[in-house]
Amino acid sequence: MGQPLLDVQVARRLDGTIRIAAAAALHRAETDGGGLAVGADFGQGVLDVAGAVLTWPVSGEPGSPSAEIHDAGRAQQWLWALYGERVAAAVHDRAAQEPLGVPVTEEDLGVRVAADPAALAGSAARLALGHWAARWWPASYTDGIPALEPDVLGLELAALTHRCQQLFDGEDDQPDDCVADLIEEHHAALDPLVRWWRAAPQPAALADHLESVLRLIDDAADSTGLDTPALRHLRSALEQHRPAGAPLDPGALFPRPHEYALAAGQPPGAGGRVIARGTGTNDWRRYPPGLVDAAENAVSWTARALGARRQIEVEAVAHVAAPTVGAPLVAEIHVNGGRPRRVPLGRRDDLWAGRVDLDLSDGAAPVRIEAGVLLPGFDPGPAPDHPGTSGEASGRVGRDAIRELVRRRLTAAAEPLTYDPSPHEGWGTPFLAETAAAATGEDY
Repeated sequence: MGQPLLDVQVARRLDGTIRIAAAAALHRAETDGGGLAVGADFGQGVLDVAGAVLTWPVSGEPGSPSAEIHDAGRAQQWLWALYGERVAAAVHDRAAQEPLGVPVTEEDLGVRVAADPAALAGSAARLALGHWAARWWPASYTDGIPALEPDVLGLELAALTHRCQQLFDGEDDQPDDCVADLIEEHHAALDPLVRWWRAAPQPAALADHLESVLRLIDDAADSTGLDTPALRHLRSALEQHRPAGAPLDPGALFPRPHEYALAAGQPPGAGGRVIARGTGTNDWRRYPPGLVDAAENAVSWTARALGARRQIEVEAVAHVAAPTVGAPLVAEIHVNGGRPRRVPLGRRDDLWAGRVDLDLSDGAAPVRIEAGVLLPGFDPGPAPDHPGTSGEASGRVGRDAIRELVRRRLTAAAEPLTYDPSPHEGWGTPFLAETAAAATGEDY
């Protein structure tokens, strides 16, 4: 029988916040000086809970999360259930320390403690992964990665949030404690989920998963006072003994965009002689989900000569669910590393497109053009460089890793006859939205 590992470090910072560094973060600190993992922004599952923010890496086994605790008193309501008594006691002891009068490093204040997580830890990790999927799932028509049905994912997030209520309190500073809002926003999927649950035949584990989600939603709605026809129908169905309905394809339960075909060819009236073209950078961090296809080559540019003028057009493949109007996307263009020029993008068929005249005659040969897309006000700026690599290169590596992760999860979700409740990628069974997406993947 193996001995428990000392797998978290509890440390108090000079500003009074308390940091719990999980095993993965400790390993990075010991092996590479604490550098961030490649693609850190879109490689982390995040939960905003009572008195703290929790983070898990989405690749590999979830394990214990890292935590940034700003209110140790509020956090005590869940610390013991997420990390065990020893970690909760270590946080309490650190919070009780008097402020120190001399600068010290975090390592000087840290203590290593063995975590002993309870059942809440697995549910919390899964909830964080669900929020990650709602924000970062790399849906791509060109890559063949189907989008997740947002209403199905939203209802499962509501169920998981209800299961994880110990993480939250009555304060209004926890945006992830939103059970009632999630149910109201995504109620359109309730009847399809009931039909899916009642369908036959299907693996027992999948039927149990569906029933667990539906019962949690029913209990959450009752707790929050929600009452709608769809919720009453749900309660009536749950009171029965799951009479078997007709077989169905889960992919057919939820509407998908039809006749989505990539626009091809030169736009009417573009004219001019093509002098250069290339692929831009598709940095997911710089725009909200659901606007641009997540493929690495979704952004492209073309430079044309129109007499003495030089014009650059940027195109970005639209996400299958992207709105046709009202999204003020822009392209950011750099020529030879110069100051950026932003160009509004408009919707044309299945593309976002925009063009601008630029001076390319500064004597540099060949001309170096960089292009990307972003949403002003949302954009955090280009990815920072990491030691030994550029921000663009590390971002690409991180995005490729995420694509491989979701492909493996979709492969696991596409096997309904061998539906296995054992962990997939360390995060438990596939989400219902993943199972439905896998059923439509061939036609995506």
